[in-house]
Amino acid sequence: MSAQSVLVLGGTGIISSASVALAAERGWDVTVVNRGKSTDRPLGPDIETLEADIRNPESLSAAIGKRGFDVVADFLSFTPNQLHLDTFRDRTGQYLFISSASAYQTPPARMPVTESTPLRNPFWEYSRNKIACEDVLVAEYRASGYPITIVRPSHTYDSTALPTLGGWTDIDRMRRGVPVIVHGDGTTRWTITHTRDFAVGFVGLLGRDAAIGDTFHITGDQAPTWDAIYAALGRAAGVEPNLVHVPSEVIAAASPELGPGLLGDKTHSMVFDNSKLKALVPDFGQRTFFEDGAREIIEWHEADATRRVTDSAFDALSDRLAERFGV
Repeated sequence: MSAQSVLVLGGTGIISSASVALAAERGWDVTVVNRGKSTDRPLGPDIETLEADIRNPESLSAAIGKRGFDVVADFLSFTPNQLHLDTFRDRTGQYLFISSASAYQTPPARMPVTESTPLRNPFWEYSRNKIACEDVLVAEYRASGYPITIVRPSHTYDSTALPTLGGWTDIDRMRRGVPVIVHGDGTTRWTITHTRDFAVGFVGLLGRDAAIGDTFHITGDQAPTWDAIYAALGRAAGVEPNLVHVPSEVIAAASPELGPGLLGDKTHSMVFDNSKLKALVPDFGQRTFFEDGAREIIEWHEADATRRVTDSAFDALSDRLAERFGV
């Protein structure tokens, strides 16, 4: 009996890389299609790789030929016109779309957030586009039975990804002993999920008839405060950070590129109920807590000086805001 097949659109990103590795480890025949640009997360030798421009339907069709797949996992569609429903119509038993937990009502009216929490984010276009994708998928399922499954991750990270506003600039500031800005008062609870834990939930949904037409978030069970997240990174970096709290609205006004994601996501406490996923995937659960994840992040960046990139503009912004809001 041949292994079940999964085609992953993407496969080398923060969210997808561990899922691809775990699917192969658990016996799936994994094919990844992307532009072949990533070097931070190399694929294993047992992963088939196809190169194509995902945004070009003809390029994608040429890469996959007439093949069909038990599952198509779409990590790379961010707007409705980027979905690949027509390409895989009648050629897959499940179209698994990666949405975002930022699509949930923001700020949430009550917690924990469940899959039935309304979808509405007036702050962030990225989230609204994901909601629009979901609307298309759900309508297609209702109209034709297209075998969709929707997954909503929440702030998934790996060793390459610092979750703070300034990335490595914040670590550099910690080590220099200068103030590090934290949005809000630092007490917002934030669910942060290691990609290895996400992978368990993701792979557990592959090929599951019970997941067709349904939606699941895949998030960690741990929701530390932002102060705790910064403090864990400080400990991993060997320092105690000097944290200065700045209202999110002030940061958003001073840094338009940070504003939408900050106001539309990180500003508000987000705690999730994972019981729906756990009922279908009993082995899912948080195994990497952020204290350990923080050490992995610092170790990865310390291993290569080229990874320790600082941002002079954010550094200067931190100086200005710390002087204004520091005690």
